[in-house]
Amino acid sequence: MQDKRPIGLFDSGVGGLSVLLEIAKILPNENFIFLADQLNVPYGGKTKRELEDLTERITYFLMKKKIKALVVACNTATCYALDYLRFNFDIPIVGVVPAVKPSAKLTKTGKIAIMSTPATAKSAYLASLIVEFGKHKNFLKLGCDGLEDAVETLDTNALEKLLDKYCAQIKKFGADVVILGCTHFPFLKEDIKKRLGPNVKVIDSGQAIARRVKYLLKRKDILSSSKDSDLFFTTGDEKEFSRVASQLLESIIKSQKAEI
Repeated sequence: MQDKRPIGLFDSGVGGLSVLLEIAKILPNENFIFLADQLNVPYGGKTKRELEDLTERITYFLMKKKIKALVVACNTATCYALDYLRFNFDIPIVGVVPAVKPSAKLTKTGKIAIMSTPATAKSAYLASLIVEFGKHKNFLKLGCDGLEDAVETLDTNALEKLLDKYCAQIKKFGADVVILGCTHFPFLKEDIKKRLGPNVKVIDSGQAIARRVKYLLKRKDILSSSKDSDLFFTTGDEKEFSRVASQLLESIIKSQKAEI
């Protein structure tokens, strides 16, 4: 069946665009609606109830656009609100899970670093993943304060200083696998690799999320066979989002204002 309804994605900012890119690679005929909740960025300082409220309002906004599936393209929102959204909305919903399970298979030294926001680093959700999939491994949970914000504005000077700082901590720890546990961070993957060297594997969950979305759409027979267009919204500054998103996606992006 041909189903051209869009896939909805949201994040607190531009980071979820890294997930959109991975899904678009394996599902090139799908249409997307992306919402960046930049009015309320960062999500890391919000309570669980605040995140449930924000993500519920965002999901209602996207549901009005007739989406056929939802991707919570934000690690913090996934950690604190995914179950709530799944309970309240009858639509396929995919969250972002830090790649703890594959990292445990990849490591040779048993030392794994997780780069995330401070909120994700402290979450019970991440702790449970480590208990379930990371037995007998040593994890450095690195809450990279400021790094998400630097990606939001593409502040080159701040990015250089913060990457130097956090990569030095990873080197000192001796990790041979690094998990990018924030959807903003895949845009920094090459810079992180340069700092850590060829013997350290840097992984994220983007491809796994894309495969999961494809599986769910195929199972429900709601894949699209032809591409129309994608829509981008922000609750913040449309011009600033358009500027940053255009650089990250390497194409001209024109954002619209969203009221949630």
